[in-house]
Amino acid sequence: MAVTPATPLDIASHGPVIPVIVIEHVHDALPLAEALLAGGVQVLEVTLRTAAGLPAIEAIARQLPQAVVGVGTVLDADDARRASAAGARFAVSPGYTQQVGDACKALKLPLLPGVATSSEIMAALSDGFSFLKLFPAEAAGGIPLLKSWVSPFGQVSFCPTGGIGPATAPDYLALPNVRCVGGSWLTPADAVRSGDWARITALARAAQALRGAM
Repeated sequence: MAVTPATPLDIASHGPVIPVIVIEHVHDALPLAEALLAGGVQVLEVTLRTAAGLPAIEAIARQLPQAVVGVGTVLDADDARRASAAGARFAVSPGYTQQVGDACKALKLPLLPGVATSSEIMAALSDGFSFLKLFPAEAAGGIPLLKSWVSPFGQVSFCPTGGIGPATAPDYLALPNVRCVGGSWLTPADAVRSGDWARITALARAAQALRGAM
């Protein structure tokens, strides 16, 4: 059964880690998504970094309605429109522009905007977005930066993404303003190339257990 469309905060409630997925070949989309679902990971961010991204989203949305498939690397309004038409349930952008925000609002496509500075947070807040993606998390300042934002931006929660792995994810998840983290470690390129879906299921299961292990 298909789940209802997710808001950004609903997306965070499904688990501590949102996989950031780069798909090189469309035929990998369904077995990869099935492997993540088998490990308990329901929210999938498929990026537009490759030509296979958009058809992969369409295939997952059509064949696996139990997955909450979203689109990553949304850079402009056209990206948002094409992804929404393909069946994406939410959008993630590496940065924030009002153009992207307005397009997603018009499409009723929940947006997780990327920020790296206080000014970008203020711009996103002014447009009604309070659940934000810190990107690139480690390069931008990581845990110390998020700690410094707790006081001035108490109404904002984050999904840090970029440079985070299973060893550091629990430290991020322990912060009061972090709802979840994004990470590519759940879908290693070599595992996808070799079709090692069991390995991806194991990584997904371990990721789902991260918050409980804190």
